[in-house]
Amino acid sequence: MDDPADDITGLYERHAHAFDRQRGRSLFERGWLDRFLAAIGEDRSVLDLGCGSGEPMAGYLIASGCAVTGVDASPTLIGLCRERFPGQRWLVADMRRLVLGRAFGGILAWDSFFHLPADDQRAMFGVFAAHARNGTALMFTSGPAHGEAIGAFEGEPLYHASLDGAEYEALLAAAGFRVLDHVVEDPSCGGHTVWLARR
Repeated sequence: MDDPADDITGLYERHAHAFDRQRGRSLFERGWLDRFLAAIGEDRSVLDLGCGSGEPMAGYLIASGCAVTGVDASPTLIGLCRERFPGQRWLVADMRRLVLGRAFGGILAWDSFFHLPADDQRAMFGVFAAHARNGTALMFTSGPAHGEAIGAFEGEPLYHASLDGAEYEALLAAAGFRVLDHVVEDPSCGGHTVWLARR
């Protein structure tokens, strides 16, 4: 595969068990997850886009009383989710083409959405809106500024992309979401750039 942007699914599937072993369980994301849960309110249904192996993020949401529908393009990672949390719904699917025909109280795309090329990210706001209703909370991570970056995982190139902040704000507004909180490279969250919005 010559283009790392086209090989994200294959990369995570090839190295699913390595990803699961290396994925930190310290839950440094807890502060943002708690803000997300507060924004959701009473409807504790959550759509987790790019859920990985379900640990630790989905596990925390489930322990907090959420009913999680997890989506990932890696069959192996979804298999781990089904083993760990059999009472939840886990789907092998590409988030870019997701049509579930229902709305959720919260939508999460943590460390997943930013693997999509810029045009695919723009199109995802229609997917978010299609699975949201008034009051739905949306939280995702992005890069700190417009551009592409190639990292590495298990010796293979790992693609990331980001729009700039003003464009994310415009896309959120066009999809009916209002930004509740946004921090660029949050030092309390491992340097993640986080967006939290509500429709």
